[in-house]
Amino acid sequence: MSAPPELPNCPPGVEYLSQIDQLIIHQQTELLEVITGYETNNKYEIKNSMGQRVYFAAEETSCCNRFFCGTARSFAIVISDNRGQEVIRLLRPLRCSCCLTPCCLQKLEVQAPPGIPVGYVVQNWHPFLPKFTIKNERYENVLRITGPFLPFCGCGDVNFLVTSIDESYEVGRISKQWSGLVTEMFTDADIFGVQFPLNLDVKMKAVMLGACFLIDFMFFEHSNEN
Repeated sequence: MSAPPELPNCPPGVEYLSQIDQLIIHQQTELLEVITGYETNNKYEIKNSMGQRVYFAAEETSCCNRFFCGTARSFAIVISDNRGQEVIRLLRPLRCSCCLTPCCLQKLEVQAPPGIPVGYVVQNWHPFLPKFTIKNERYENVLRITGPFLPFCGCGDVNFLVTSIDESYEVGRISKQWSGLVTEMFTDADIFGVQFPLNLDVKMKAVMLGACFLIDFMFFEHSNEN
C-alpha cells in the first residue's frame, strides 16, 4: 500500500481512510476464553477489502471491570497502525444498558489522534429498535444508525443501516457477518463489515468504525455470559 497523501482537515494517522469505502473487522479468538470462559481484553484486526491489515485494535480494561460489568463495561479501545502508532482511541463510559432507562443510554467518544475528539456515537431511546446518532466534534447530528428488531437472533448477517438524519436515504451500513454455528456458539469472535461512501468525511468514517465496536459490545459480545 502506498503512503496516503496529507489531507486538509484530516487527523494524522487516518489518512488511509480517505482512500477506501469499506473496512472488515476480525475479532481474534482468545484460547483462554475458549477453554475457561474467562473474558479477556478483546483484540481485533481491521482490514481493507483485499484482506490487508491496515489497523489493529486492542481493548484496555481491568479484570474487575470485565468480570463484574460484563458487556456493559466501560472501555478504552486503542487503534494502531501497522507501525504500532496509536491513531484512534475509543472511550465508552459505564452506563446502564436497560432500555427502560432512557436517561442513561450508551455513548462512545472517538478521538483521533488520542486526546482530540472528532465525534460521538450516542444511543437513542426506542422501544423496539437499536438506534444511534453519529455526531461530529461539535456534537451536531450528522448520521443515524438503525438496527433490526432482536439483532442478536438468527443465523445470518445482521445489518445496521446508516442513514441521513431524517432517515430518507441510506449512506452505508455496519454488518455483523455470520461466522458459522460452532464459532457463534462457543466464542464471541465476531466479524464485522463497515461500508461508507468514499467521499465521506474521514472523521465520520472513524466514528462509524467506533460505532461498530459499540454495537459489538451491546448486542454480540455475549457468548461467554450465556
